[in-house]
Amino acid sequence: MSQSAAGYPRLLALGDAAFTVEFGDGIAPATHARVLGFAAALETLAADGRLPGVLEWVPTFRSVSVHFDPDRVDSAALSAALLALAGEGRRATASGRVWTLPVCFDDDFAPDLADVAAHAGLTREAVVDLLAATEFTVYMLGFLPGFPYLGGLPAALEMPRLATPRTCVAAGSVAIAGRMCAVYPWDSPGGWRLVGRTGARLFDATDPARPALLAPGDRVRWQPVARDRLGG
Repeated sequence: MSQSAAGYPRLLALGDAAFTVEFGDGIAPATHARVLGFAAALETLAADGRLPGVLEWVPTFRSVSVHFDPDRVDSAALSAALLALAGEGRRATASGRVWTLPVCFDDDFAPDLADVAAHAGLTREAVVDLLAATEFTVYMLGFLPGFPYLGGLPAALEMPRLATPRTCVAAGSVAIAGRMCAVYPWDSPGGWRLVGRTGARLFDATDPARPALLAPGDRVRWQPVARDRLGG
C-alpha cells in the first residue's frame, strides 16, 4: 500500500472486518485534527449513502478504526478508498462544548497531589492553580463508558502511572498520567494519579441522545470548589 514519505497515513488490517487508518505515532493537536477531518469526511460519505456495508468508525488520538461487513464490502476496494481519503490531508477542529466542572482538591480526594507537587518542584497550591488555569481538550472516550482522555496537561505535571494500580478508584476522581488528564466515571481499578474529585455525572445511560457528558472536541476547565459545593 502507498503512504506518505513520513509513513503516514497508513492502513492496518484488523482481522477481516475492520481497518485502522493511522495519522501519526503520538498525541498531538495536528495529528488529532487529521483524525477529526477524516472522521468528518466519513460522516459526509455515509450521509450520502456512499459507504455501503461500513458499520461504524471509531476515532482515537491518532487513528480511526473503520468497521465493515465483509459479506457486503470488497475489502481491497475499501482499503484503497480509505487510504485515498486519508491522503487528502483534511483537517478539522471540533467545535465542541466548553465545560467548567467543579473539582474539590481536599487531601482525601487527591491522595497523589502532594507527590505530583514534589515531583514538579511546586507547592500543592501551585499545582491546583496550574490545573485550574489549563483548558483541556477531550481527545477521545474509552476504557469505561464516558471516560474522557483530556489533552493539554502542563509538562511540569507529567508523571508516569502508579507502579501498582489501585484496586478501586472512586467515581468522579480526576487523575493524571503522562501528558493526559482524565476522570473516572465509575468506581473502578486504576493506575492514574488522583489529584481531585468532581461531582459531575459523566455518563447517564437513561439519556439515549447523549449518554456521555463529554465528547471528543469538547474543552474542559476545572473550577476549584469546597467539598460542600461539589454536587453530584
